Parts: sequence; structure tokens; C-alpha cells
Amino acid sequence: MFNIAEELKKLPDQPGVYIMHDSHDAIIYIGKAVSLRKRVHQYFQPSHDEGIKKAQMVKQIARFEYIITDSELEALVLECNLIKEHCPKYNTMLRDDKTYPYIRVTVGEDFPRVLFSRQQKKDKSRYFGPYTSAGAVKDTIELINKLYQLRTCNRVLPRDTGKERPCLNYHIHQCQAPCQGYISREEYRERIDAAVEFLNGNYAPILKSLEEKMNEASENLEFEKAIEYRELLGSVRQIAQKQKITHTDGEDKDIIALASDDRDAVVQVFFIRDGKLIGRDHFYVRVGTEDTKSQILTTFLKQFYSGTPFIPREIMLPEEIEDHEVLAEWLTEKRGARVYIRVPQKGMKEKLVELAQKNAELVLSQDREKIKREEGRTIGAMKEIEHLLGMEGLSRVEAFDISNINGFETVGSMIVYEKGKPKRSDYRKFKLKTITGPDDYASMHEVLTRRFTHGMHEKKELAEREMSEEYGSFTRFPDLIMMDGGRGQVNIALKVLDELKINIPVCGMVKDDNHRTRGLYYQNKEIPIDRTSEGFKLITRIQDEAHRFAIEYHRSLRSKEQVHSVLDDIPGIGSARRKALMRRFQSLEAIREASEEELAKTESMNEQAARAVYSFFREDKHGYSS
Repeated sequence: MFNIAEELKKLPDQPGVYIMHDSHDAIIYIGKAVSLRKRVHQYFQPSHDEGIKKAQMVKQIARFEYIITDSELEALVLECNLIKEHCPKYNTMLRDDKTYPYIRVTVGEDFPRVLFSRQQKKDKSRYFGPYTSAGAVKDTIELINKLYQLRTCNRVLPRDTGKERPCLNYHIHQCQAPCQGYISREEYRERIDAAVEFLNGNYAPILKSLEEKMNEASENLEFEKAIEYRELLGSVRQIAQKQKITHTDGEDKDIIALASDDRDAVVQVFFIRDGKLIGRDHFYVRVGTEDTKSQILTTFLKQFYSGTPFIPREIMLPEEIEDHEVLAEWLTEKRGARVYIRVPQKGMKEKLVELAQKNAELVLSQDREKIKREEGRTIGAMKEIEHLLGMEGLSRVEAFDISNINGFETVGSMIVYEKGKPKRSDYRKFKLKTITGPDDYASMHEVLTRRFTHGMHEKKELAEREMSEEYGSFTRFPDLIMMDGGRGQVNIALKVLDELKINIPVCGMVKDDNHRTRGLYYQNKEIPIDRTSEGFKLITRIQDEAHRFAIEYHRSLRSKEQVHSVLDDIPGIGSARRKALMRRFQSLEAIREASEEELAKTESMNEQAARAVYSFFREDKHGYSS
């Protein structure tokens, strides 16, 4: 049980990012802090007021976690990355597509420009950033253009050379007018190279020049000029701050570090995807007194990457490991492309490893017992279920639930647990298309058929496009299907799998007369479970989560007044036409069986709308909503 009061005492007085979770373990808020201890404490002080919305959020906090950083600047960039990855409910101010700015140098042009950009595209340009201050970026671009007299126009050169008169920048000596041919391509390129050198971090000449000009203007009593130089000087200093949380190479990397003592070890993994640190995880490792860090890391790499579906291009470690070349070769074969295992010696990569190391040490010192309990609840519980069913390699479990809304709508839900934890990004919702009324068996048959047929189609498409499996939302099939019920529900699942020629184990979560889980139905027999075991508790959580997810889907439909019919999913069928169809045909089944001509004769309907309804009930039924 997470004790907020006790965990608050453990908070470090360091900058970082804090992550708030609700009782369902969903991330509801992500924030940054100069001091994690002071900032997170504020939320739980009765006298502290941040408005009604934050007060509502605080009531929902069941637990929190945090990632320490070396500076507030790093915390800000990490906060942005995590918010864009997880979209927490209460981070409303950051829900738009605003991203940190880049400086773009269009080196692919004959006469390049230095531009402001919110995106890093795969083109011939060079990108610098991201930076945390849009104002500082714009000031710096303006400064660069002034210092090196670069063009800012959109003319296509040399095609448009001489077609129009030079702009105002030429007359005020801020551009050498390449649009008129007044500067050669070679001389202009030298200026761009100098600007790129500045953006690469060679700030000393510019800072010295600005300081001299500021002092000279001040001595000449030109205070407005002096203030302008001072502000530009501050902008350059701000832009010069190093950021190691985000790389500009756009690569996928895992940063791995280790903290250990005589008995225990914690491995911290930072996940960098497309150049951004999007999250982290830590793993508790039982070690022997003779195990070296190199041996622990080697063992971890083997176990971790044998079970994860994604392998990055680069894995960075704090020190050399045993069997380095063999491991790299093995990972390359699994990934289907070259994998590099490296030990960075300097620069941003080394600092990232150091940052992971600090977080690993913090976890080891403060959260050792918590990690053991969590592993017992998750991985340990999965191991117990494995043992009960006589299985091996159980990682991914999918559970399904069917719910009816009085009178009309039937919906299905699919939840996913991986390594004992919910994987909410893979949850799916289904609106039933072929079933009318409360027929749970027929509804489950449709849901399972749609889920696995869609997955088979995705696998085929990805194979044809030579893409890896993680890009498809349904391509990963479970190691075990858990049905909410006994023999009947299990047989429905087995029937669907037999029809689709798929081999996946299926078990039922059997309830007693009081609707409490009592055992598992597997291979035509009921297996009792110790109610005090972690495996039993995990099964109960899976059942509750599948039911909760279906109920929340119902609530969202009701709140939007969408419980009436699947007719709302048909383009061109609004409230008036839906009501007219229901008045005439009385049931969804009758509408499904009607001809296109009969549909067209309905009040408010025309030929186009009738064709849309007729086609909807005869189209491919493998769609899903999420």
C-alpha cells in the first residue's frame, strides 16, 4: 500500500519531474520542480490553494513517482516529453500540439536561411534544439541574421535572381542581397558556415563581441543600444544552455545504469524514442556477493531483451560487459538491423548514463522493499498463474467483457496486462454490429472474431510492407486469453480460435454464487486458487479492470447521448433520419434486412443516405473503436 505521508518524507531536494497516478494507476498529472521535496509537499498542504481543478486532482492521487534531473531546464524538457507521451488528464495547458522550438538552417538551398521551426522534419535542413524559450530562439535567429547578414525572404534562388528589387534589409545593411547577385554563392556559404559554427556551440566570439558593443554603447551614452545588446547577450546565454534530456539525432536508445550493494541491485532504464526521453523503468535484481556489476548487467541484458518486443538501435551502459560482441550479434539478429552496445566516455551520452545512475541509486536506497512488493504483485503473480496452468513464458494476457445498456446498445471491452501490469495503450472498445439484444455468447463471438481477424489482417499488411510488428495495434497476440466466466465463455473463445486456426490457451475466471472469483477453468477442469496468493489477487484485478473499462465506455456513450444505435456511426445519418428509420422498421434487425429501395422510402431519407445504411450493414465487420 502506497503511504503518501511516508513517501513525501523520501522526496529529494533536487530538480526533477513528478508523476501523479490515480487508484487505477493511470497517470493524471505530470509536473516539474526545482525542488521535488518542496513542490510535491505543496499539493498536500491544507493551506495551499492552486484552484478547484488542482484540488480535484489532489483528491484522486493514489501514488506518485519522480525522476530526478540535473537542472530545472532538463526537468522542463523531460516534462514536455512525458506529457506528450502520456497526455495526463489534468495537464490541460499542454494538450495542444505546441512543441519546443528548433532553429532550422536550410543547408539544402543554394542560399540557405536560418528559420524558426516547431517541427523537426526529415529533409535536407539542419536542426538545432529543441530549446525551451521561443523568445530566445527568435532573438537568436534575429541576431544571427544581423551578424552574418543572411537573407530572410522566401525567394527561390538562383531562379528568382534579379526579378524584383532588393528588400529593405539590403538598404539598412542587414542583407547582402543574394537576390540581386551582389554576393557569390561561395561567400554566402562562408557566412552560413560561421552561423552553423555558432549554433554548434562556439559562442565565445559572439559573446565577446556583444559585450564589447554593449560597453562601447554605454560609454558613448547610447543607452538604448546598450540595452538592446544586453538583451541579445542574455538571449544568447540562454540559448547556449546545454540540454542532455533530448537529442537531435532522432535515434532510439536505451540508457541503462546499475546501483547495487552486497545483496540487491537496481537497474534503471531510460527509454529514448525518436530522440526524446519518453519514460523510464527500474528492475530489482537479486545478486550474489561475488557478482560484479559487469556480470549483473550482462545477465540483465539477456533477460530483459529476450522478453521485450522492441530493441533500440543503441544501448548505452556505464561500463564494459562480458560477451559484448556476442550479445550485440544476438540483439542485431533479433532486431533485424545493427544494434550497438556502447559505453560513452564524454558528452551528452555520458551525462545521460550518469543521470540514470543517480536515479538507480535513489531507487535502491529508498524503494527496495516497495520494488520487491511490486514485483510480487506483478511478475510474481504471473509466475503463480503460470504454475497453476502448467505454462511457461506467460507475459501478455487479454481479458474481454460484454455489457448491455438497457434496450439497445451492446458493447465489448478488451483489456491487456503485460508482466502483471495493465497496458492501457492496447485496450480496445467494440460496438456490436451483428447482435441485437442481450446475447452474451453471440456478442463475445463477434468481439473475439473482430479482434483476431483484425490482428491477422494487420500482420499481413505489415508483412507486405516489410514493417516490424510493433507498428500494428492488434498484431501482438496474447500468451493467454482470460474469459470472465466458466465453460460457456471458454468454449466460445475456443470456437473462434478454431475457426480462425489460431492456437492460444484460454482459461475462464469462475465466480461463486456471491460473484466472487473462486478458481480458473482450464482444459475442461476447474483449478482452485489460494485466495491469499498474489496470483489470485491479480486475477481479481484483471476481472475488475475489464468490467470497469466496459462500464466507463457505457458512461461515455450515455454522456454523449450515443446509446441509441449503431446507426450513429453511419455517415449522413443524423438524429432525424435515425428516428425515422426506427419508427418505420421498429428494430435494428429489420433495418439490417431492408433493401436499399425500402430504406429510401423512409421519411427524411434519400437515395444516398439509403445506400450508406445498406452498405454499412454489408461492409467488412472487422472495424473497432478505440
